[in-house]
Amino acid sequence: MITSDPRAIVIRYVEAVRDGDGDVIHDSFHADASRHYPGDLPISKVWHGRDAIINEFLGGMGPAFVPGTLEIELVSTIAEGDRVVAEWTARATTVRGDTYDNRCLGIYTVRGGRIASVIEYADTRHVAATLFPDEAAHRPAGTE
Repeated sequence: MITSDPRAIVIRYVEAVRDGDGDVIHDSFHADASRHYPGDLPISKVWHGRDAIINEFLGGMGPAFVPGTLEIELVSTIAEGDRVVAEWTARATTVRGDTYDNRCLGIYTVRGGRIASVIEYADTRHVAATLFPDEAAHRPAGTE
């Protein structure tokens, strides 16, 4: 279903990530979209372009989880104009055997029926401890 409603576009995208629907994920983004993941993690930066967002950010996270264990549940959305705030939970077993269980929030800007930008917030301490424990162990005290 094609729609120009920003909330519906974001919901469709989050559900596509949940379902592993690569075609919908790809079609959800503008070619020059950006995704910002704040913090000081190895994945913390601004990702520029649909291909980098899909292949490097999203694709780079997949190997951290045991295949078939990732569960994403959309909790809520709030929309105003072209901006949509989406809240979701993400749960999985990591390849190290840890339980990843995080509540995330994304601020999406939608233009022309596609996502133009995302700023994602999550519990970065939990992300560091479960997905990047080796990097977290080598940080100087006080830089968490």
